[in-house]
Amino acid sequence: MKIVNFSISGKNKFGIVKEAGIIDVSAIYGNRYPSLKAFLEHEDVSSLRKIASAAADYAINEVEFLPVIDNPTKIICVGMNYSEKRVEFNEQNPEPTLFVRFADSQTGHLSYVNKPAESREFDYEGELAVIIGKKCSHVSEQDALSHVAGYSCYMDGSARDWQHTWYTAGKNWPRTGAFGPYLTCRDEIPDPHNLQIRTFLNSREVQCDNTKNMIHKIPYLISYISTFTPLSAGDVIITGSPGGVGKKRTPPLFLKEGDCIEVEIEGLGRLSNHIKESFAA
Repeated sequence: MKIVNFSISGKNKFGIVKEAGIIDVSAIYGNRYPSLKAFLEHEDVSSLRKIASAAADYAINEVEFLPVIDNPTKIICVGMNYSEKRVEFNEQNPEPTLFVRFADSQTGHLSYVNKPAESREFDYEGELAVIIGKKCSHVSEQDALSHVAGYSCYMDGSARDWQHTWYTAGKNWPRTGAFGPYLTCRDEIPDPHNLQIRTFLNSREVQCDNTKNMIHKIPYLISYISTFTPLSAGDVIITGSPGGVGKKRTPPLFLKEGDCIEVEIEGLGRLSNHIKESFAA
């Protein structure tokens, strides 16, 4: 089951994606839950199966895709979590490298990704996103995946020349992180550590790896993070990018206006966005 967060006629909604279109779950629940995050705060995503056979309300091409979780309380990002990436950046730290991304730095599937005019080194990073389904604190690795609602694709755009001594400034420009196209429920992905992950720039494959090559696995990350901060329904963990980023290519390969950047993860769909340059006022 695939759940999409979307907008139509100026109203934010969420629904179940079917081949024939989208079931408007928001309407079925009497608009009690205006977003997927609001639903997850009160319901288990598996409860939607009882309405998954309903007729579609909207064609997919009618809606505007929103970030899978457009207003998460926390977006925690994991850096240097694939062996090839660590080699590229000569990373030696054995502990997880964590940083934050703000909710208003995101955009959805098929919308434009913003290339900051102030950056000449705007880079791509295809990643697996984990969406928390129920609150947890000090959770064990053994129980960690039971707190996951599902998974999605993420394009964690990076203004490299604004990363300076740390990542925050390079990661939080408006609309630089694309999240989608939808949430695939956890029970449809029996092993999140055996998924091919690929990134395409203008149809050219620029990243290719498998999530089995993550250094810090998802249960460990959830356990580690929930030890120092509680995780709530709708929180997002972005699990790191494989090697092949533009910064470390010869010559470097950075994103520019008009480029098409896509992240495809086995079983999770293909997130697609075009690059648009923003210009300072």
